[in-house]
Amino acid sequence: MDKNLEMKVPGAKIAPSMLSSDFANLASEAKFIQECGADWLHMDIMDGHYVPNLTIGAPVIKSLRKHTKMFMDCHLMVTNPMDYVDEFVKAGASGFTFHVEVSKDNWQELVHKIKAGGMRAGVALRPGTPIEEVFPLVESEEPVDMVLVMTVEPGFGGQSFMPETMPKVNALRRKYPHLDIEVDGGLSPATIKQAAEAGANCIVAGSAVFGAKDPAQVITTLRKGVDDAQASQIFFK
Repeated sequence: MDKNLEMKVPGAKIAPSMLSSDFANLASEAKFIQECGADWLHMDIMDGHYVPNLTIGAPVIKSLRKHTKMFMDCHLMVTNPMDYVDEFVKAGASGFTFHVEVSKDNWQELVHKIKAGGMRAGVALRPGTPIEEVFPLVESEEPVDMVLVMTVEPGFGGQSFMPETMPKVNALRRKYPHLDIEVDGGLSPATIKQAAEAGANCIVAGSAVFGAKDPAQVITTLRKGVDDAQASQIFFK
């Protein structure tokens, strides 16, 4: 691996999942978690159809945007992501991540629409989806900016980390050193080493952060896990 290529690996981004925060106090929770050192706010959008849970939508993003300038990393676990793009642009979303499983026929149009609206485009895949399905989206003339590898089945918080998803993360890092690679599900100080050493740099953590006695320390630990792995470049070895 060329040393100059290795240096292009993007740095750590810690994105606490607001799904685990106090929904009655989202503005104050966002302010608090920013003060704790978070880089992004991870927003879980579930439609009750693609996944069984129903959470929040564009109106909540719009309301929260009035209280924070943080990057809002929106993960849409929905059947028809195309229908949501315009509303999320208007709401002030920063990133729009859709699932490859529901976008096989229109992902090029979808990525274009997301980027035309000024948002970063991301694609997510469930644990059982082959990693090869996202390669065309990364290699396209108008590529996605991030790949989210789900490390649990989407739809619920508080699940256990699935280490068997790590070969997907490592395959992405080796193939695309420049890519933002996000992991979501069961991430904590106990599992960050596995994820970071596989090559993940964007870390979503919900209950591990919001349920901790010292959320700032947890965020510091997650960041150090990514920093240490990147210092050693172990994911290329």
